[in-house]
This record gives sequence, C-alpha cells and structure tokens, in this order.
Amino acid sequence: MTSVPSLILMCGLSFSGKSTVARQLGDALGATVLSLDAINAERGLYGGQGIPLEEWATTNRIADERVRDLLAAGRDVIVDDTGSPRFIRDGWRETARAQGAAFSLVWVQIDPELQRERVLVNRANKDRHDVIDEILSEHIASFEPPVAEDAITIDARAALDPREVARLVAEIREASLGRRS
Repeated sequence: MTSVPSLILMCGLSFSGKSTVARQLGDALGATVLSLDAINAERGLYGGQGIPLEEWATTNRIADERVRDLLAAGRDVIVDDTGSPRFIRDGWRETARAQGAAFSLVWVQIDPELQRERVLVNRANKDRHDVIDEILSEHIASFEPPVAEDAITIDARAALDPREVARLVAEIREASLGRRS
C-alpha cells in the first residue's frame, strides 16, 4: 500500500486561531500551509478591509492551482482560510477527490465574546491586519458552520494546547488511513 497526500482545510471565523492551528499542524505533519490571506497580500489585497467577490474568486483559483500542484507532487497541504460558505468546502473536497488525496476539515470554533476580545487586542497591538467591524459583522452573519460534515473540531481557547493539537494530528492521520490505496 502507498500513502496518498492529504488536503486539510481550516474552517472558522476570523480571529478563531485557524492560522495558529494550521502552523502547528503543518509542523507536526510536515505539511505545506497555504494561506489565502497570504495570497491576497501578494496581490495587494486585505480581506479585513473588504475584497470584491471577483477578487476572492481569483485568490481561490490561485490557491486551487497551488494546492493541486503540491498534491500532485505528493505533498500534504493545509489550506488556511475561513472555509465558509459551504460551497467553498465542497470545492476543496472535490479538489482532494480529483487529486486522489485524503480530505480533512478542521473547524476552530470561537464564541463571540472571545472573538471580540481578540479583535480589540489586535487593534491595540496591530499584530495582523484589522478586520473592520462592518466586514466582521458580514463575515459572522454569512458564516456557514460545517455541521454534519465530519469536521474535526477544536475550541479556539485550546489552539495552543499541545494535547489538543496532538489529538487533531491523530484524527487527521486516522482519516487519511481510510484513503490509502
């Protein structure tokens, strides 16, 4: 039996800790982390300020091409994005299927109070680009949680807990075993 590459999609609201978890998973799994925010930044765009849908579509096409190339090379890939709406997740599932890769969805859940706290701390510290309130409100209102999708979940407060990250790694590896050929 040979192992197949894995595509892991991060999912969650802004400021939930998806990028933090993605980096830790990337280190633990030896996977490439591909950030849609980074692709936007390459293009001079910042999601927290509002990006037209056609620009998001271009960013998603760029990400899809890069992911396909990495999977074709046998690399495991973590897509760091909000993973919402549902059709976006379904698109990544299709990319994994088309490339013969295992697919895992990691949902970083955050409660509204913690999210607001993190937004305000970021505005004070300027650790990353701000997400203006109007865009954040639209994002929250339009977010489609991945219920009934076999998502592997982690609470935002546990994003730096090594035991929780180890649990995620084990669940991702278990899920990929079902896709060995």
